[in-house]
Amino acid sequence: MKNVFPQTERSCPINQILIDDERQPQIFGKTQEYIQLKMLKSQLRKIYLRQQKQLSPVERKDKSAQIADLFFENFDLQKINFLHCFLPIEKFNEIDTNFIFQKIWRDFPRIETFAPRVNFQVDNIDNLKFAPETELVKNAWEIFEPARDVTIVTERIDLVLVPLLCFDSRGFRVGYGKGFYDRFLKNCCADCLKIGLSYFEPIRKISDAQEFDVPIDFCVTPEKIVNFK
Repeated sequence: MKNVFPQTERSCPINQILIDDERQPQIFGKTQEYIQLKMLKSQLRKIYLRQQKQLSPVERKDKSAQIADLFFENFDLQKINFLHCFLPIEKFNEIDTNFIFQKIWRDFPRIETFAPRVNFQVDNIDNLKFAPETELVKNAWEIFEPARDVTIVTERIDLVLVPLLCFDSRGFRVGYGKGFYDRFLKNCCADCLKIGLSYFEPIRKISDAQEFDVPIDFCVTPEKIVNFK
């Protein structure tokens, strides 16, 4: 039986970033030499959101399926009771987590799955029950959310699959800049497993990561699991 904490290689950068005073930053392939740079979240957000949006439908589907396969191959879900996973923002071409939900519902029916609803009154995220029969509705940001108002307190969540645009070798992530998941993760119990999902491999360092930022424990890319524990 697999250990819930897979034995993985420590992070090493694969996608490369090059920037100078006169050229627009861009991401290079695996064979390029890594160049260490100080990159701000705002810069990285623009770079990786652009790259994410440029993925073709076939690329998005293939990479999402590869991420799902690696997740199930490397993590033991036998002790997981309550799992939170984001629903993709289609206009941003996010990872299609339907592959993950469908397999959990089919192979791990005892696991209760939850999806986020942004609570604008308290600037945080609620956990809404998400099952195969759950109806989805779009919120003000055109993000799908479960229509059923069945919730669970965040402290009971065992595992969170975290959205991100990019991440660094320390487990810090760049999201969309609203801070909802940072606040959400702070409310999770100490034993909650925080796993990011990313199309891209890690960069060396997010230069303006702050003490209040919550690092992830692992990140799953189409090619490997990166371990920060």
